[in-house]
This record gives sequence, structure tokens and C-alpha cells, in this order.
Amino acid sequence: MNDGTVMAGENVIGEGRFKRFGSVLSSFRGKLSKGGSAKETDQPPATVTGAEDLSVKERYTGQFFFEYLVVVKISKKQGGGYEPKIIYQFPKRDGMMRCQKEEEEKILKAITLFCFPEGISWAPLTEYRSETFSFVLTEMDGSRRNGYCRRLLPHGDGARSPEAYCIVSRLACFGLFSKIFDEVEKRRQKSMAMIYPFMQSLREAPVPAPGNTVNIKSFIPESGTEIISLTRPLDSWLEHVDFHTLFRCLTDKQVLKVFASTVLERRIIFIAEELSTLSQVINAVAALLYPFVWQHTLISIVPQILMTVTMAPTPFLLGVQKRLFNEIMEEADTTNLLVVDLSEGAEKTFIVEVGDESSILPQKLQEELLQQLSARKENSSPEELNRVVSEAFVSFFVKTVGHFAPYIKPQGADQPAVFQKRNFYKAIEPKNVRHFVKKFMLTQMFDLFIQEAEQRQTATQGGFFYKKIVEYQEKKRKEKSKKH
Repeated sequence: MNDGTVMAGENVIGEGRFKRFGSVLSSFRGKLSKGGSAKETDQPPATVTGAEDLSVKERYTGQFFFEYLVVVKISKKQGGGYEPKIIYQFPKRDGMMRCQKEEEEKILKAITLFCFPEGISWAPLTEYRSETFSFVLTEMDGSRRNGYCRRLLPHGDGARSPEAYCIVSRLACFGLFSKIFDEVEKRRQKSMAMIYPFMQSLREAPVPAPGNTVNIKSFIPESGTEIISLTRPLDSWLEHVDFHTLFRCLTDKQVLKVFASTVLERRIIFIAEELSTLSQVINAVAALLYPFVWQHTLISIVPQILMTVTMAPTPFLLGVQKRLFNEIMEEADTTNLLVVDLSEGAEKTFIVEVGDESSILPQKLQEELLQQLSARKENSSPEELNRVVSEAFVSFFVKTVGHFAPYIKPQGADQPAVFQKRNFYKAIEPKNVRHFVKKFMLTQMFDLFIQEAEQRQTATQGGFFYKKIVEYQEKKRKEKSKKH
């Protein structure tokens, strides 16, 4: 979210900290675009491989891999206790105005909250299992940056404090950044100074388009020059997702209950010990909604200082560390709330539930989903698992709302098309599917999906969802012709 997810969430909530963070991110965005390194316009020392007949435009995205890398360390405060502090930042931005510098300090402080969401409850350690997770920084205008974090105990003897490496990027591709962290960690073992040339080469390299590879040259003393290949998956909408953790923590039927609550945009809290588990599961749950997009608050790892967000009355997907569970439940509003314990050996998976989760999805379609999910192999690769799971849930949406295209009616060259909602709804059979779609049509994710189709003046476009619609409609036509 693959691990994954969030700062101010899909939505900035009301007043207070989340709104202030959103304001900081929004203003910081302009500064970043103006304050980029002069070297960004130089010819990048990297090559991109893929389909050889692709043009440069098709092989490159025009983006840069990341905006900056920071290293955060738990440090002892003068008055006692510990706090996270940034000990390394790349690139350094010089010559900023006072207001710009203040904005940067605020956003970097916010990042430390997500690198160490536990707050000040730290002490030096002799053992610590490293973990990789991600979060999303969401601005007031809805634009997002992805934060990728690897937390580990640096090499040394005796008790010492953990470090967190955090990369902030517009690119959502967990697997790719996980490999980048491997390279950063390898260089950190030798010297902090060795991180700089690698990250500089990476920053100057073009981001490959889905299905392509960029090769980056990097020199390491005693090892010589290395070629590091970074490849993006062909299915870009799944490159931030690995469904393995979701199906390790939950059974297929439990996943359907979570999916049903998510489709109706309810309030969902996931509980786990590991940050990586929370991150991976929430990213995976959000990916089950494709081609729709979760439009509300999404915070895969809620920092302790922001725990009041769990009391918000609006829809959310939140990840909370298990040790904080009792704290959030003391004043929790359980209206439309689902609390899912992802811990291994948990006595009860659904700690809080509405009670209707098993009946939200049409029964026949639930059975078909379970049958499709059962086709996955126990030791399947991440790519194979992604294919089986994504096809199952895309098929669900194809069967329930995939007939929407004929009901997007053009109104003229300068006018957006109009969705004939009533006719679309009346065309649905059987009755229980119509009952589900009636509720789904009230969600923001469905509303935004239709608005975008109206703006395009056409309901169809390229993509996996539309491909599956065509296949399904062709199958239905053949079945109908056989009956006649």
C-alpha cells in the first residue's frame, strides 16, 4: 500500500489538524514545482527499455521518481523522552524565502508523524524487525503524494534507536520503491554520504511508463559500477497493490464482508500490530473498488496524535495499531462502523459490525465471487494473485453496473453528456441486484465515475474494466443466440 497509505486522507476532515495539514501541502506544492533542481532539465544518466518500437513519449511518463528522501531517527529530547527527528534530507532546498522554509518545516514534521506514528513511546533497542509501509499525503485540492517508508535498526552494537527512510513521490508503485529502499539501505551500511549520488541519479532518471524498465548506473566503492533495473508492472492500477496480506489475514467470506461495507462507503477501522499489515491491507481493499475510487478519508496508519479522526461521522478507511485500540473505542461512535482485527490468532475478527454485511451483496454474485477467488493457487506469484483477485471483483461491477454506457447521452459539442439514471436503474435484473445498485448509486464513488463519463461526452474509454464489459456483453449475446 505491496504496502500502503495516508496523511490527510482522501478527504480533509472539517477543522483542526487535518485541515491545517492540507493547507500546508497545498501551498508546499507550488514551492516544490518552482524550487526543483536545475539538473532536472539535464539529459538523465539512465536508459529505458521495453517495447523497442515505442516512442520516447510512450516509454517515459514525464514525471520524476521522487520529490525528496528523508531519514528520520528517534532521538532523545533534552527534557527526557524521545522524538522523531530528520537527520538527512535530499535534495536540500537552499535560497527559500522565510515563509517557504516554514512551510517545508511543517510538512517535514508531518512526515515524521507517519514514519513513527507511535508518538514518544520509544527507547533504544537491540533487536527490531524492519518493515516497509506507505502513506498518502492528500492536499486540499485532492491531489496526492505517496510516502514510502522503511523502518529498521541501523547497524551497530548495543542498544540504539531505529531509523526510518521515507521517499515522497507522485508515483504510486510500492514494489518499485521497495527495491529502491534495498539500494538505499545497502549504501547506508557503508556511509550516509553514499546515498546522495544514487538518489541524484534516480531523481534525474525518467519514470518509465507501465510495462517499461529504467536502468540506473550507480557506483559503489569496492563493488564498482552497478546497473539497477526498475520495472513498472503493465497494469498500472495494480502496481501499488499486493493482495497476499489481505487474504492471509482474512478468509474469502470475510473479505467479501469488508468489500460490501467499503462499496457502501461506511466507516471501517482495521486493527493490527504491524504497520506493514495495515498499509498493505488498506491499499488492497481500496483496489478492490476498481474502476471506482474511494472518495473519503483513507489513512492506513493513524498517528497517535491524530487519533480523534476515528470519531469522525463521515466515511473512512483507517488503520490503527492494536495497542491503541482501547483508547479509540472509549468514545467511538459505532454508527455504520466496521472494526476488523487483522492480528494473527485474533479471538474475533469483526469486533464491531453493523450486522447486515453478509447480505449487502446479491447472494448469487457473492457465490460467483467466492468461486472465482477459489481459483487462486496457494503459492501463486503476486502478479498471478493480482490477476485472479482483480478479475473477480471487476467482474462483479461489470455484472451490476457495466451496462451504464448506453445511458450516457450526449447533449451537444459544448455541453456535458447526461446520465439517464432512471432508465439505467430500471434496466437492471434481477430484483436483488437492482436493490443493491440502488444503494450503490448513492455513493460518491459512483457519482464521480458517472460525472467523468459525462464530461468525456462518451461512456467508453480504454482500460481493463471496459475490456471486461465488452467480453461480458459478447458472452451474453452468444448465450442469447443459442437459446433462439
